[in-house]
Order: sequence, then structure tokens, then C-alpha cells
Amino acid sequence: MKISGFGYLVKEGIRSIWTNRMMSLASIGVLISCLLLTGAAELLSVNVSSAIESIGGTNVTRVFLEQQITDLEAVHIGDELARIPNVEKTVFVSKDEAIRDYQDTLREDIFQQLIGEGNPLPNAIDVTMTDLAYYDDTIAQVLSVDGVESARDTREIAMKLTNLNDLVSTLTLWIMVALVLVSVFIISNTIRMTMYSRRFEISIMKSVGATDTFVRIPFIIEGMVIGLVSGLVSSGLLFLLYDVVMKTMQNIVSFKFIPYSQVGLWASLAFIVAGMLIGALGSVVSIGRYLKKEGNELLGW
Repeated sequence: MKISGFGYLVKEGIRSIWTNRMMSLASIGVLISCLLLTGAAELLSVNVSSAIESIGGTNVTRVFLEQQITDLEAVHIGDELARIPNVEKTVFVSKDEAIRDYQDTLREDIFQQLIGEGNPLPNAIDVTMTDLAYYDDTIAQVLSVDGVESARDTREIAMKLTNLNDLVSTLTLWIMVALVLVSVFIISNTIRMTMYSRRFEISIMKSVGATDTFVRIPFIIEGMVIGLVSGLVSSGLLFLLYDVVMKTMQNIVSFKFIPYSQVGLWASLAFIVAGMLIGALGSVVSIGRYLKKEGNELLGW
């Protein structure tokens, strides 16, 4: 095919979008909703997975010491904990270090009051385990050491996050399947209306020897342009909403979310590629049905 001929087909595909602009807008709106809902569920899953890794994947459990334990005594207790089987290493965490983790959530005047003598937190030791399969036995030995008050059990949190991640992944799959089907249906009908309005023009093209491929290309381009526009708009909305939504969720559930700079580029590319593929798929489905059945019946091919 000559470049000039392909250029003509591209122009025809874009012109069809404007000719059936109401249906095209409906297709774009549905596809934007599909991409945003699927993308939001996937990004939530990625953030939950990151939270699981930071909480449970590091094999670190914080062990709290009795309130009266001094820094020097805490260091000796850490050495004793390090000799327990399945303990890879121990790190002393002073009460002043621990309180700094809450600095961002406390008013400055309250934070200053808690530093030093007013600090209600005990000294602690971060215990890294070699194998979490022996978690219960290891914790039992840790708690039996003199001066140890309690240990933070991160397994329950990790399990809840894992269950949430599985739920989000399942919902993402079903949302994606349902909305892709809806999008393909809407785009197919948009392309179908375009083909119907141009049925006699298509008949003339076929009568002078135009191949099915030549007939298909403008409509595939139309679907891909609809997908491209949907992907670009979805990317823009993601850029505007991601940090706002994540910060809102962070106020409800305390976790460190992945910044937009780490996911924005890949999410935008995924939106654009997925949008164009869905648009092309909708076009192919519509054109295939039309050329095999409706075109033959209407035009006597």
C-alpha cells in the first residue's frame, strides 16, 4: 500500500470519529472509566504488596523491653537475644529513636515534651529472624529473656494485608474483564454505526476491487484513536488524583505509599497501550461481523 493511500485511510478513520461524535464520546467515557477503575485497583494492589514487604517481608520483629531497662542493659539484652537460634541479628532502638517515628504525626511542642525524660516509650530491640517458619518458637525464647516486656506480632498485620491484596487482585481481574467487555461492546456499536452510514461507499469500494483489509483499516484506526484519547485522558486524571487519594488513605490506614514518580510513567504507558488495544479489538469485532453477515445481506456481496 502506498503512503498516500494509507494517509487517506487514516484521515477517513479520524473523520468517522467526528461524524459519530456522540457515540465516540460515549465510547471514550466508558473506556476512561474502565482504565481508571482497573488502574486504581492495580495501583492499590501494588501499594498493598509494598506494605506487606515492608512489614512482613523483612523478617524483623520489634521487641519491647521493660520500662526501667537502661540503654546499657538493653545492649546486653540484645547480645543475649542474638544468641537465640533462628535470630540473625539484633539492633538496639532507643526510646528517643522510637519517638522520632511519630514526629510527623505530633505537634512540635508535644514532640519536644516527649523527648528525654517525658518519653513514655520503652527501649526496644529489632530482632531479625532467619526463617519466619520458626516464628512462634523464636518469640517464645525471646519473651523468656529477663527484661523483655513484649514483642510486636507483625504476622497478623501481614496476613490481613495479604488477604486484602488477594481481594484487590481478584476484584481487579473481574472489574477489568467486565469493563473491557462493556468497552468493546460500546466501541463495536460506534464502529458499526459508522460502517452503516458508509455502507454504500463501502459497496462501491468493494465493487472496484477493494480488499477487506483496505475496508477495515479506517475503522481500526478509528477505534485506536478512541483508545488513544481515552488513555491520555486517564493518564491525566491519574496524575491529578493519585497523590490526593493515597494521602487520604494514609490518614485512614497508616502505610507508606509508592510515590507517583515511581509508577506514573508505566501506568500512563499501560493506559495508552490498553486503550488502543481495546479500541482496535472493538473495531475488529464489529468489522468482522459486518463484512461476514450484514454487509453481504445489505449489499449483496
